Amino acid sequence: MAAVSAVLYARTGASWWLFAALWLVPDLSMLGYLRDRPCRAARIYNAFHTYTVPMVLALAGLLVHAQIFVPVALVWMNHIGVDRLLGYGLKYADGFGFTHLGGLGAHKA
Repeated sequence: MAAVSAVLYARTGASWWLFAALWLVPDLSMLGYLRDRPCRAARIYNAFHTYTVPMVLALAGLLVHAQIFVPVALVWMNHIGVDRLLGYGLKYADGFGFTHLGGLGAHKA
């Protein structure tokens, strides 16, 4: 998904500065972990790290001819794809280090 979304982004003709500026935006969802509510933080993080919302955004952009929606959705999908490649999966309520791809850091099995 990371490679496909990067290739599709290149075909949109959108600025690579936009790509760079938006790439880390989904990680703002990690700010929920600063509070002592890992269950709620996991829900917020997972909402921003599933393909559903960017796919709907891309489809909406195609349907209503909104030029910016598709590149933004492709950046978002690229971010998720790279996260998966690096082992950062969807979070469990136990804490940030517990993911559907296995443990992170000190939480590795």
